[in-house]
Amino acid sequence: MIKGWVVIIGIIGAFIIGILGSGNVISIKSNGPINVGDTAWLLTASALVLLMTPGLSFFYGGMVRAKNVISTMLQSIIAMGVISIVWLIVGFSIAFGDSIGGAGLFGNPFTFFMLRGVTGATHPDLAPTIPLMLFAIFQMKFAIITPALVTGAFAERVRFSAYLLFLVLFSIFIYSPLAHWVWHPHGFLRGWGVLDFAGGTVVHISAGFAALAAALVLGRRNGMSSGESYAPTNIPFVLLGTGMLWFGWFGFNAGSALGANEISVLAFINTNTASATAMLTWILYDTLRGKKPSALGACVAAVVGLVAITPAAGYVPVAASIVIGALSSLASKLVIHLRTKTEIDDTLDVFPCHGVGGIVGMILTGVFASTIANPNGANGLLYGGFRLFGYHMLALAIVACFSFFGSYILFKIVNVIIPLRVSVDDEEAGLDLSQHGETLSI
Repeated sequence: MIKGWVVIIGIIGAFIIGILGSGNVISIKSNGPINVGDTAWLLTASALVLLMTPGLSFFYGGMVRAKNVISTMLQSIIAMGVISIVWLIVGFSIAFGDSIGGAGLFGNPFTFFMLRGVTGATHPDLAPTIPLMLFAIFQMKFAIITPALVTGAFAERVRFSAYLLFLVLFSIFIYSPLAHWVWHPHGFLRGWGVLDFAGGTVVHISAGFAALAAALVLGRRNGMSSGESYAPTNIPFVLLGTGMLWFGWFGFNAGSALGANEISVLAFINTNTASATAMLTWILYDTLRGKKPSALGACVAAVVGLVAITPAAGYVPVAASIVIGALSSLASKLVIHLRTKTEIDDTLDVFPCHGVGGIVGMILTGVFASTIANPNGANGLLYGGFRLFGYHMLALAIVACFSFFGSYILFKIVNVIIPLRVSVDDEEAGLDLSQHGETLSI
């Protein structure tokens, strides 16, 4: 109880410091007038992206056993609260503050501490036609869903308090630096010309490799070797979550154009096309193998297609999105099959879906990107862009290693402070009851 009050008082103290410091705000020169259309679209897109996190809670919640539905869904919902505050205090500054030493590795935590200096004016580099505050809000939604994606890997066995600590550490030490590398004007990967339109690298590859680290650190669920059933509890939840994710993804990808323009339209149609193709590819593959079309498989495939098109959405022609959707679906299905042959218990196959989907998307962005589709992009391998493809492969290796080993270390640190796994008895009782004192009633 005392420790809880200490934490609350500390948070309040940080806010007071931020409020007092706001009198000395940094003067942000506007690059020009605010575009009303762009602003209206980004407000809408921000809301759409936030909807994805509740969608994820249904998507994940329907796949676990009945005794863990509430805990699994809450792990997504609670990220909306925790990361919103972390982003406000320091996350945005680490991601988009002045690059320390000009190295493009880490933003100065004090540039925009507590959003100091983040105003309603435009910003010449980050938000040329919309308020900088709106840009910070839009980016916040990406920061929220990324660690929530990781939860699918350790569902049904993680201690809630340990997860909360991981949320904070992941946001500060993994997500925000990656966002700086890729999206900040002086980020070193952006300087190399690496293209990530809406987060295939920053969001999905990072979450996928963090999920793989989580599965290795926490180990398998109890009872897996005894043949206990782990069938999904509620497929309609999964269908609902898929629909919410697909709908929200239009804000995720089309909103990343940061304006209501032709690039946002391209990203919109590419997003829909890749997801549709991935879903149909998965079902067709199963049908050709004599299997019945699965609702769960269709939903997983749709999300894989959404993941894979994310880095490419605003850089490739529409035809490329069909190829990206189809190949990502097959690659994810293959890795899921291979994963079942191992002892790795990635509960909801986060790595095969988000990690592999992001990898395929990043590679194929380096293949299909075209300045014909987007003059502000670059030409990929198919158009003679050997340099872009090479940097994408190098960036992929760097991001994968950073996300995996960084997350592995964070999980180990958290485990020392707060044990990550619940007890055997608590796991048997279910996390809904043991962690939250609640039970599912449908």
